[in-house]
Amino acid sequence: MNTYPLLVSEDLVFRSKATTLQSSVSVMVSSLGGLDKLTEDNVTQAMTVAEDTGLSRILVTDAAGRILYDTRETDSAVGQYSFYTEIVQALLGNDTFTCSYENSAFRSRAASPVLYQNRIIGAVYTYERDTEQAELLESFQNNIMRLSLIIAAAVVAFSALMSHGLTRKISALLEAIRQVREGAYSHRAEVPGHDEIARIGEEFNSLTDRLQKTEESRRRFVSDASHELKTPLAAIRLLTDSILQTDNIDPATTREFVQDIGSEAERLSRITEDLLRLTRLDSDVLEPATIVDVLPVMQQVLRMMELIAEERDISITYEATEDCRVLSTKDEIHQIIYNLVDNAVKYSGSGGRVEVQLIRDDGKVILSVQDNGVGIPEEDIPRIFERFYRVDKARSRAAGGTGLGLSIVSDTIKKRGGSISAANRPGGGATFTVQWPECTEGGETV
Repeated sequence: MNTYPLLVSEDLVFRSKATTLQSSVSVMVSSLGGLDKLTEDNVTQAMTVAEDTGLSRILVTDAAGRILYDTRETDSAVGQYSFYTEIVQALLGNDTFTCSYENSAFRSRAASPVLYQNRIIGAVYTYERDTEQAELLESFQNNIMRLSLIIAAAVVAFSALMSHGLTRKISALLEAIRQVREGAYSHRAEVPGHDEIARIGEEFNSLTDRLQKTEESRRRFVSDASHELKTPLAAIRLLTDSILQTDNIDPATTREFVQDIGSEAERLSRITEDLLRLTRLDSDVLEPATIVDVLPVMQQVLRMMELIAEERDISITYEATEDCRVLSTKDEIHQIIYNLVDNAVKYSGSGGRVEVQLIRDDGKVILSVQDNGVGIPEEDIPRIFERFYRVDKARSRAAGGTGLGLSIVSDTIKKRGGSISAANRPGGGATFTVQWPECTEGGETV
């Protein structure tokens, strides 16, 4: 801002000086052009046109470079020889002009030859020292300098404010990261504004929300798992202590206690297997999926469950459509159907009915399992698929449940792109509905 305007202004002044001086020199050359020979007298008489030009100095020389006319009032060089570069060039037949800016003044020089019948008979030399234009240029430069300083100060102040604001936001974000890293998942980054840093803060808070929910879920899962494992372990310990501390215990009682220990150990095994299965689901450690026809697997499960259902005077019926293919594994389909039918049988009273339906509809394979039992309290339906959640804890434990079956079923179905829902039947009982994307022979969903 300081250099470019100054250079442009100097260039404009140089051009203006060149035009003015060359115009003045042309007028003087014209006034001398009618003379066949230049002498001090006729040059002095002819140069009356140069009296009001305002130039600092005017020299007229003859062809040999001897000065015939000089406007300098002191130390006049008339009669002497001048060898200024401009005069030498003019005597060689060249028009010359030079201009420079130094010592707070513009110094301009111009010279042209004087011709008579195409013969050089002399030269006219002019010199101008202009301080007024120099003062204007310096004033212009000083104004720009002051303006530049003001702008620079404003830029520095604005940069300081921006830097402070940016640093404060980054510091807040770093502090939030440090807090979360140390385990304070409830801490949130307070980053105001709508810029990229604020958006990073929002994304960080969203990530922290998920971390907090995951941590709460993990803690609840560990607590529930510990509680579930603690119950059979306590029973085993109690039964073992009873055997060890009772003298002369009869064989029948010992056998009964050992059978109870075996039952509790079997329950521990089921809980452990369910926990391992959930861990594999959470880690996405799944067997490679293949196209499975659901109907044969469902028929196999129902044949197994018929014996248990007959003991409780419960009937199992089903309707099915053929070629219901889904992308999964036989073990997963078996476990899903077994868990749902087993729950329906457990929570149906004597003389109850369990109805299973398998259909294809609009590119989906739909499995529904219905019973006419007590149903599910409406407030418990949203949480029915949570881990270790039981509607009736005492009844669930008495039935041998771990509280993980429906959670395993839900996670398994979702991992394969399906969904599961639970609802109460209008006439009593509950309905569980599973939906999978239907698959073709090539393995693609329809």
